Amino acid sequence: MKILLIGEFSRLHNSLKEGLNYLGHDVIIIGSGDLFKKLPVDIDVSVKFFNNSLGRFLRKITFRVFGFDIADLETFLRVKKNLHQLKGFDIVQLINEDAFNLNPGLQKLILKPIFKHNKFVFLLSCGDDYTSTNYHLNNKDRYSVLTPYFKDSKLKKKFQYSLKFTTKPYKKLHDFIVANCNGVIASDMDYHIPLLEHPKYLGLIPNPINIKKIKFSPIKANNKINIFLGINTLSRIKKGIPFFEEALNIIQKKYPEKVDIKITKNLPYNEYINIYNNAHIVLDQVYAYDQGYNALEAMAKGKVIFTGAEKEWLNHYDLKEDTVAINALPDVNQIVKKLEWLIQNPKKIEDISKNARSFIEKEHHYITIAQLYLDTWKNH
Repeated sequence: MKILLIGEFSRLHNSLKEGLNYLGHDVIIIGSGDLFKKLPVDIDVSVKFFNNSLGRFLRKITFRVFGFDIADLETFLRVKKNLHQLKGFDIVQLINEDAFNLNPGLQKLILKPIFKHNKFVFLLSCGDDYTSTNYHLNNKDRYSVLTPYFKDSKLKKKFQYSLKFTTKPYKKLHDFIVANCNGVIASDMDYHIPLLEHPKYLGLIPNPINIKKIKFSPIKANNKINIFLGINTLSRIKKGIPFFEEALNIIQKKYPEKVDIKITKNLPYNEYINIYNNAHIVLDQVYAYDQGYNALEAMAKGKVIFTGAEKEWLNHYDLKEDTVAINALPDVNQIVKKLEWLIQNPKKIEDISKNARSFIEKEHHYITIAQLYLDTWKNH
């Protein structure tokens, strides 16, 4: 089959492509590489001119005067230039409702011919979208990515990206995509739960992880325990990073001889991956029920991850608490206690490390997951 994957935010579509290629299918990824992450794509439609010094200046001026990001026009034109390459596919999958990270009106203009000239279209719920954001706004569960906003409305500006999906233009884009797609797939529990009542929901397919590219490094926690926190400043509040930062300050003061703490900000994907190779423990996110892509790749390497590992996730995969990953709550004291438990019991770090790799091999193997996608696409 010929398969077109639109957008790339983590490495999900790249790993899926590798699995599909292994199974004998032709796959093309079109996208921007997601800003500083610089993720690989086959057709690059990232902003070039409006990211140089002159372009950024013009971008600021036009946004201030017209309230419109002129860089969207560059993305639109780059996609339009490549429309002839986006025809005749058996399957098209959007990574998200905002797959091109583009003004919804322009995005709709781009998607119309793509929907028209290809056979089947599927939508991934992966990252913020209308369904999950609307669900969290109306169902204030134990916590969600919007919890900081609920607690302090002054943070609204920090949540503009999430909240934009419930505005009229993005709701119209959502309705247009859902009306024209053959089904919606969730990439993890955080998107699965809001979709349970959706008429076109096809189920959860776990993130694919290419375990052939990611080598398992057995942990020997004999000396100092290395703790790594990689911060994306754009999602710092949403992911609950301040809880990690405060907890690390406490741990650093309490165990200066036992820990080595490394904190980075906004690294390109390849640098980010390489820099945590020496880590024993990786702090990922707080406001989640399941693991995001970075956490899963780190688990494949055998890192002990502080991330979303809630009871819904434990039940889904039939796991016991703190055996595969550490459930990080929005509670500094809880994070400190979990870190102390590992520092004082380094054998636990080694055990969880092995369990994490085994879990990825069993539940997230990129070839197995690619087959799950094929079966789901074919049946709908």
